[in-house]
Amino acid sequence: MPKLTVTNRAGETSEIDVEDGLTVMEAIRDNGFDELLALCGGCCSCATCHIYVEDTAGGTLSNMSEDEDDLLESSDHRKDNSRLSCQVPFSAELDGLKVTIAPED
Repeated sequence: MPKLTVTNRAGETSEIDVEDGLTVMEAIRDNGFDELLALCGGCCSCATCHIYVEDTAGGTLSNMSEDEDDLLESSDHRKDNSRLSCQVPFSAELDGLKVTIAPED
């Protein structure tokens, strides 16, 4: 099963298994990372699932939509590697992806 490495806001890192067909947000949420709020449930309307993509492990992320870009613009913590985890479909190609949960706005 493909793996995702998640670093929480305290700097603790965990490696989790990700089922095919999930988004990065669903994988993080379903594995007990309560600090990733994901209030809109993945509808790309709240930006509470903001992450930093640290390493794509050789895979290619989906392109950022205009809606995602607009929501990230409202964050005080946006970086060049910012994404909304609800907008990143996870696949076997991304096995080894490393992300950090962004600070809360």
